[in-house]
Amino acid sequence: LSALERQIFDFLGFQWAPILGNFLHIIVVILGLFGTIQYRPRYIMVYTVWTALWVTWNVFIICFYLEVGGLSKDTDLMTFNISVHRSWWREHGPGCVRRVLPPAAHGMMDDYTYVSVTGCMVDFQYLEVIHSAVQILLSLVGFVYACYVISISMEEEDTYTMFPQMCKHLSYEFI
Repeated sequence: LSALERQIFDFLGFQWAPILGNFLHIIVVILGLFGTIQYRPRYIMVYTVWTALWVTWNVFIICFYLEVGGLSKDTDLMTFNISVHRSWWREHGPGCVRRVLPPAAHGMMDDYTYVSVTGCMVDFQYLEVIHSAVQILLSLVGFVYACYVISISMEEEDTYTMFPQMCKHLSYEFI
C-alpha cells in the first residue's frame, strides 16, 4: 500500500524514474507474496534480491533530495531530462500556499513561468526523504520475513527430499 501511495504522488509530479522503480517494486512484491502463499522459495529469493536493490534506490533518493555529494534536487534527473517537473510535494505539501505569477514580459497570457510557494509546514525534500525512509524500513522488515520464510521452506524441502530416500532405504532393510 505504501508503494502504491508513493506511485500516485510520483505520477502527479511526472517523475518517471521513481514511477518506473515503484512499478517494478509493486510487481516484485506481488511475486514475493505469491511465492510465500504458494511455497515457492525461488520467487521469495527474487524478492530478497530486489529488496536490496530497492533499499539502495531509496538511499539514492534520500541522498538526491538532501543534496549529498554532487547531487542536486533541482536537476531533471528524476524525469529522465524529459521535462522540468519536480516533486508534487514542492507545491502541494502540507500548509503550502501556491501562487502562480504571470511573466513580466509581454507574452502569452496563459504562460506562467514562476510559481511562488509559501507557508509550507514541512519542506518537500523532507517529505520525499520520509517516503524513502518508510520504504527502507518496510523493505528491511520484508527482507527479514522473506529470509525466515526461505529458511523454513528449505527445511521443509529437505525433509520432503529426504523422506523418499529414507523410505527406500527402510524398504530394502525389511526385504
